[in-house]
Amino acid sequence: MEGKSLNYTVLIAQDEDGVYVAKVPDIPGCYTQGKTVEQAMERIREAIQVCLEA
Repeated sequence: MEGKSLNYTVLIAQDEDGVYVAKVPDIPGCYTQGKTVEQAMERIREAIQVCLEA
């Protein structure tokens, strides 16, 4: 995947505990969470890489 740019839609919502949950609708099971939107975005980038390598 080096040198290749892929774009995915990321949905972020805040749950009842105040945690931000990020998911990629086009990649089943690809989701993560963070204390801030920025942290959730950083983590979803990592999650996308893991999901695509699986």
